[in-house]
Amino acid sequence: MNYKEYAEKECLEWQQKMLKSSGVLGRAAKNIQTKINKKIPQQVHTIVTESIKKMIQAVLLGSKWTSKKTPLTDVTLAEREDRVRARIKVYKRIAAAEGAGTGAGGFWLGIADFPALLSIKMKLLFDIASLYGYDVKDYRERLYILHIFQVAFSSDATRKAAFMKLKHWNETVKDFPSEATHLNQLDWQSLQQEYRDYIDLPKLLQMIPGIGAAVGFVVNYRFLDSLGETAMNAYRMRLLEV
Repeated sequence: MNYKEYAEKECLEWQQKMLKSSGVLGRAAKNIQTKINKKIPQQVHTIVTESIKKMIQAVLLGSKWTSKKTPLTDVTLAEREDRVRARIKVYKRIAAAEGAGTGAGGFWLGIADFPALLSIKMKLLFDIASLYGYDVKDYRERLYILHIFQVAFSSDATRKAAFMKLKHWNETVKDFPSEATHLNQLDWQSLQQEYRDYIDLPKLLQMIPGIGAAVGFVVNYRFLDSLGETAMNAYRMRLLEV
């Protein structure tokens, strides 16, 4: 089996996983999150919501992470993915260290982890896009990044819908308006709510005194690991047409 065949096989297995529904534990966690959400202070909800809103706006407007990104060209798939894995490894370490530091600092420092972790995740996605040869200065590539984000951090229904848009990207982009008006079409409210629901429970555990540092280290590491896997396979699906 050559490297391309290996990547195609792994990507097809990932696609099947994306279309599966969560098990009993996943549904139970969702119910717990819903109950916890009702008890979280409104100030916390406001901070998280505003952080996600600003992140999405920054991605769509290309105002933060596009200026120094140059698409990688003239390399084999194996070389490309070696670089992607190395970049994911770096960002996992950064996120884990950040999570441990804010987790050790108590409740309000833990709250500060939300925007910091979002920024780390988006930087990783922009780097991966460029390493796969896509130009993030194109607003459609930034929308592709947001769909990857949704696949990685959403409930079953939203994940499946976002995945199908990635799967049929050539058809998806036909429905996009012009760059000047595309901001009006995005349902950022749904995106931020899905993201909050997905991460609330583990991130709340990070704020518990005594275990916050350890939880923050592990949770952030796993979030970046999952995001890296999602991004790699999303770009494989597109690049290899599988």
